[in-house]
Amino acid sequence: MLKRSYLLLLMLSFVLIFAACSNKEEATNNKETNTNTETTTDGETATIDTTPVTYSYFNAATSLKDIDTNTTRIGKILEEKTGVNFKVEHLVGDMNTRIGVMVASGDYPDVIVPDAAIDTLLDAGALIPLNALLEEHAPDLMAAYGDYIQHMTQPDGNIYYIPFGATVNEYIPNPNIDQGAFWIQRGILKDAGFPEIKTLDQYFELIESYAKANPQIDGMNAIPFTGLTYDWRFFAFSNVPNHLAGYPNDGGVMIDMNTNVASVYADSDYAKRYLQKLNEVNAKGMLDREMFVANYDEYLAKLTSGRVLGFFDYGWQWGQARDALRTAGNPDREFMALPIVFDENIKDQYLDPPAFTNNRGVGITVNAKNPERIIQFWNELVKEETQKLVMWGFEGEHYSVDANGRFYRTEEQIALTQKQEERDALGMTYFEWSWPRINGSFSDGNAVEPRRQPEVALASYTEGDKEYLNAYGIETFAQLFSDPDDRPWYPVWSANMEQGSPQQIFNQQADELVRRYYPRIVLAANEAEFEAQWNEFQTNYRKLDVASYENFYTEVVKQRIRGEW
Repeated sequence: MLKRSYLLLLMLSFVLIFAACSNKEEATNNKETNTNTETTTDGETATIDTTPVTYSYFNAATSLKDIDTNTTRIGKILEEKTGVNFKVEHLVGDMNTRIGVMVASGDYPDVIVPDAAIDTLLDAGALIPLNALLEEHAPDLMAAYGDYIQHMTQPDGNIYYIPFGATVNEYIPNPNIDQGAFWIQRGILKDAGFPEIKTLDQYFELIESYAKANPQIDGMNAIPFTGLTYDWRFFAFSNVPNHLAGYPNDGGVMIDMNTNVASVYADSDYAKRYLQKLNEVNAKGMLDREMFVANYDEYLAKLTSGRVLGFFDYGWQWGQARDALRTAGNPDREFMALPIVFDENIKDQYLDPPAFTNNRGVGITVNAKNPERIIQFWNELVKEETQKLVMWGFEGEHYSVDANGRFYRTEEQIALTQKQEERDALGMTYFEWSWPRINGSFSDGNAVEPRRQPEVALASYTEGDKEYLNAYGIETFAQLFSDPDDRPWYPVWSANMEQGSPQQIFNQQADELVRRYYPRIVLAANEAEFEAQWNEFQTNYRKLDVASYENFYTEVVKQRIRGEW
């Protein structure tokens, strides 16, 4: 009787399993799948699944508002073509802490832009290889990045992330300043009769003189000088001595143009000279008291307030504040970039030569299902027609085309595309960076970025801009700066360091020392304390393996000169 019961139960189990499998198969077969046929750059057609799907996307490089990409006009078009939407989350708090929690828990978003923490994710095995996915699903992306594929490939032969900004066709320099500079409130220059300011001493003398005569700006206490020191953005403070000495941003080293040898500058006489100048400025009460404790949003808020007289930063880092100042409508409260150096005989090198940054990018994590859908979205994104939408907007609305096919913007179109709410609604704010994209020019000769299109740059200047341009006898603000020298290795900081290598360990330890000691040195109460703090820093810095770091970058320079990336 017992045997018969077991036999009956066993037969019943098989029946249930069979029924379940049949139902599952029927459900799968009955599930509606949407498809779309795309034409690739080589003229072939490909059918892709456009069934709606949403992926999580974490961006550690910016602090924008979190959104779903399909709530933007461009994102909706991309969703219609690919079926893909992204729920985008941006960084709040410390980047390394957030990425560290992800690694410890293994709980990753589907797509991630880890910025400076890219090595942490690579070391943790969090990113999937993209080689096969790119070859099978991204012909347009591969065509755009074709010249850079070897630069994107890791030592193990895999591509784990897509860098931003492969240059296609002609490289077009920016008529304005989006890189490093000493910025000064423009009204100060007008008040002084538009003087030519070249050296660091001249810059601070002018600011101090104005601050003494104008201790308040629009009813608020003036902040004569500030800087950005928050989190990974500390480089905007620690890089300054390098620029003052006449070098571009190659990271933690200077590259001698004659010998091609790399040398650190964090404990150099250049660094001491700059920190000593800030120490003097602080002693006079001219340095922002919150410079070493303010976060990024607080920093931007200060710049937007109009009470900051001067600062050093990279133009791309404070664009939100710059846009807000322009919208406020007082041209004298806006800032002008100056190519400040230590001494008159130093040639400034703030403007970047053509470059490709291969140690930052966007990757797909091990948690993502059907990663080919993400790759297909990226492939659609880098097509010329999409990049024109992302960078220029919609023809007739956001830009016009003349009889020669040249893109331009009317005053109304310029005003429209400067409105943050319009840029957000379009998707420009979200898609123009931190995604696979192109630089340079389109196949029709127009600049990929409107800001690099001469017709747009000149037309975008207000009467307030023209007053300052005319006063200095220039047509664009970049003309105050020297042209960049040819540096085939640039930027050397983009070289990939192996985790656990001597140079990677040095980089981490040196960064910790700089962040710890630089504020102490600048805020030292007197000359004796300044010297004591500097000597202590220099001693601890030289205990590190400086030689391996310098040798590593010297070898990188030599390789890149030979065309080996």
